[in-house]
Amino acid sequence: MGLGYIGLPTAALLANRSYNVMGVDLVRDVVDTINRSEIHIAEPDLDTFVRAAVGSGKLVADVEPGEADLFIIAVPTPFNDGYVPNIDYVLSASRSIAPFVRPGGIVIVESTIPVGTTERVAQVLAENGVDVSRVHVAHCPERVLPGRIMHELVHNDRVVGGLTPEATKEVADFYATFVKGEILSTDARTAEMTKLAENSFRDVNIAFANELSMLCSELGIDAWELIRLANRHPRVNILQPGSGVGGHCIAVDPWFIVNALPGLARLIRTAREVNSFKTKWIIENIENAALRFSAEHGRKAAIACLGLTFKPNIDDLRQSPALHIASELEQRGHNILAVEPNLRAHPPLPLVSLEEALDQADILALLVAHKEFSRIGSNRDARILDFCGCLK
Repeated sequence: MGLGYIGLPTAALLANRSYNVMGVDLVRDVVDTINRSEIHIAEPDLDTFVRAAVGSGKLVADVEPGEADLFIIAVPTPFNDGYVPNIDYVLSASRSIAPFVRPGGIVIVESTIPVGTTERVAQVLAENGVDVSRVHVAHCPERVLPGRIMHELVHNDRVVGGLTPEATKEVADFYATFVKGEILSTDARTAEMTKLAENSFRDVNIAFANELSMLCSELGIDAWELIRLANRHPRVNILQPGSGVGGHCIAVDPWFIVNALPGLARLIRTAREVNSFKTKWIIENIENAALRFSAEHGRKAAIACLGLTFKPNIDDLRQSPALHIASELEQRGHNILAVEPNLRAHPPLPLVSLEEALDQADILALLVAHKEFSRIGSNRDARILDFCGCLK
């Protein structure tokens, strides 16, 4: 259920392991694309897996679910205004499969969800006629890295938490058929919190690096040199600062914890606020550089925003701080040259080539450390603002 960045790779992998798989997505164009043995997202090796899966007849996509022994829910869990988690897609998927869930069947939620959502899924199934006492319901959060999904689906450890010990065992046995990593068994609530804790841990550590980078800028210190030296301590491992935090997990999941217990999740909230502020701080720094240029040259600066994705060397724009920076600067009336070598087009922001940007820009704002940017050199007439350590 859901054929996005997790659902489609999982469906294709299982089909290549001889499972008969029906992939379900509400977007007809996505379904038609997959049934043509093509893909709608960029991920290394995914096209090969999908071609083989569809070509063998083991993977068929549709907009409606059907009879199955096992259901995997891999739909988005965004948040509403005020950072309130929205599990409507998960509950809607649960309702849609209810007519097809048989006694002894398995329902797995892979979507990242607030604590207690797996219980809500079972409740929705029961409300729609499923005898949940005879069905195995569990949560097994995805924990893969974009750009390495097909490898990590197989080799990463997996956490499985069922609503009952029997559900945990049944679902763990299923993952053991294709996962080479260790299968770690627990209960559903612990599994839900495990994923949220993993991403909150990353967010807190990134926030420390981002805060250091802002402090260093004010103190006239090279943040990357500072971090390199500090990391020579045997028990210190500071991460690299960047434009903020993006993606479908780290920028979102900590709010699930904060929303549940706002009075206790103080450090987690602060980390989110620091990482969001880093993006605003970068916008302010670019605007200040543009104002100085205008004062010195009597015209508006051409600002090249190098990188739009949420991390290096992928095409994923979800929650991207770099995209937000470029879009916000354009909305404020600045002359923006947007460069994203991993995308062919991005209609709200016309893209230019790196060569065009280097030729025309007065200010180069390095927002994402794509491999293409590491060779631009620092001996240019344009003012270079390296916010991601690309040239370090």
